[in-house]
Amino acid sequence: MTHTPPTKTPPTQKPQTKTPTAMKRPVKNSRFGHEWTDDYAWLKDENWQTVLREPDRLDPAIRAHLEAENAYTKSVLGPLSELEETLFEEMKARLEPARSSTKLPDGPWRYYHRFEPGQEHGTYMREPRDGGPGEVMLDAEALSQDLGDGGFFDIGDVSHSPDHARLAYGLDLKGSENNDVYVKPAVGGEAVFTGIDKAAGALVWGSDSETLFWVERDENQRPSAVRRRKVGADGEGAPVYDEADPGFFVGVASSDDDAHITISAHDHTTSEVWAVPSDAPEDAPVCFAPRRRGVEYGVAPHGGAAYVLSNDQGAVDFAVFRSDTPLGEQSDPASWTSFIDHVPGRLILGLETYSGHMVRLEREDALPRIVIRDMETGEEHAIDLDEPAYSLGLVGGYEYDTTTIHYSYSSPTTPASVYAYDMATRERTLIRRQTVPSGHDPEGYETRRIEIEARDGETVPVTLLFKKGVEPDGTNPLLLYGYGSYGHTIPADFRTARLSLVDRGVVYAIAHIRGGMAKGYGWYEAGKLAGKVNTFNDFVDAGRALVDLGWTARGKVVAHGGSAGGLLVGAALNQDPG
Repeated sequence: MTHTPPTKTPPTQKPQTKTPTAMKRPVKNSRFGHEWTDDYAWLKDENWQTVLREPDRLDPAIRAHLEAENAYTKSVLGPLSELEETLFEEMKARLEPARSSTKLPDGPWRYYHRFEPGQEHGTYMREPRDGGPGEVMLDAEALSQDLGDGGFFDIGDVSHSPDHARLAYGLDLKGSENNDVYVKPAVGGEAVFTGIDKAAGALVWGSDSETLFWVERDENQRPSAVRRRKVGADGEGAPVYDEADPGFFVGVASSDDDAHITISAHDHTTSEVWAVPSDAPEDAPVCFAPRRRGVEYGVAPHGGAAYVLSNDQGAVDFAVFRSDTPLGEQSDPASWTSFIDHVPGRLILGLETYSGHMVRLEREDALPRIVIRDMETGEEHAIDLDEPAYSLGLVGGYEYDTTTIHYSYSSPTTPASVYAYDMATRERTLIRRQTVPSGHDPEGYETRRIEIEARDGETVPVTLLFKKGVEPDGTNPLLLYGYGSYGHTIPADFRTARLSLVDRGVVYAIAHIRGGMAKGYGWYEAGKLAGKVNTFNDFVDAGRALVDLGWTARGKVVAHGGSAGGLLVGAALNQDPG
């Protein structure tokens, strides 16, 4: 990314730009028997759907105000320009100049995404599975220079066909998140626009390597429908699925065994799965189990049966059920039998099946783990991990008939790593580890997991990162980060940008507050709706406890949060309780 440092302003110089104040244009609203006045509704362009596709048509008054705010921000931060530039150079020096995603095998090839020094978009590659030179499939970096023209450029999903002969990819040149879809030969050749211009998310091939499935957005930018078309066909694409409920979002994928195209419809508490045979892409989709309010489920096929990850039957933190009805047919939930029992506080996050194994990702007491089950013997084991706090994830692959999976691992002190793991022999191989060009010694830092008591007696996990030698003596500045919405759990992972703070003596703390799912689905439910106050109380109580434990002092705490889970409670942390 090109970085232009701000104009350097002497520290004594005051901002010259007047604070921008948005004009008031009162608009009266009424909902559910309540009335209110919105003075700033005009800042949302009435034609926002058009503006997403044609940014130049933004209301000039809105544009003028946004430009004034940007100018003011630049002026106010001017005195910090030297520190900003120092921090930027530090952070840039920690970034890998060249890097590659995990090379994932599929048939005769291994597919990956490579970045050379200075690149933003990289190159999509493949190489022979058994060794040999790589082949360029899509040079996104060169494409950005040809088409970006200094403006917005983003590559969406990139998907190779099952016969390895074609490549489909999405392209957004407006920032609207509506992707134009192109198809080209896997290597070389010209890309052809398919006519698909409102794609969102994944591009999924039928097993004929001719039929492409995608999700289409509606006029309000919601992913609401699935369409299909054969490569080279004319028209808008055949309808596959249309979601009638505007509160539901739609996704498309391929089942673990690649036998079905799966369509998911879901909101935050209810879900439904439909399936189309991959080898009969023109068939109508079949619903596996009709949606029931408050019931979420996903389906993993194996051996002619379906394994259902769901919160049905009171399994708040999810359980795995077995259905003798396979994916592609409608199943009766009353016939589902327990396969992996529900354990309160142990949240099952994901489930994958392979020809001989089942893999689940779960979390308990804010720590994730990967559990492998031999589907023939029923024996289970978890992958061994030994740090007090860490981040863990499954790296999705292409192959079903394999004993090898890939997983990612990092901790606040350990750079991101990817391992290949043999589920049968339990051998692991380090595939790649993030490098820090300017140098990084994990032994120079310490990670600690503690628990604090919230005002209602609940224990809240807190992850700490600090430079070795820092003691809880009440003198340390501390940044407390938290997010407590949508069940999202902040991982205890490795982020190079944090090191600029920690190297300067700052203690970096993550409070795993209610509203997330660090301690299970119940942890999420206890931080939403009528329980939302717990999110804020947990965060404030974590800050106060860190003061009491000596990790910092009042007046030295910075609160950090953003988006729906952002927390603007810094003042409460730096004042006396009450």
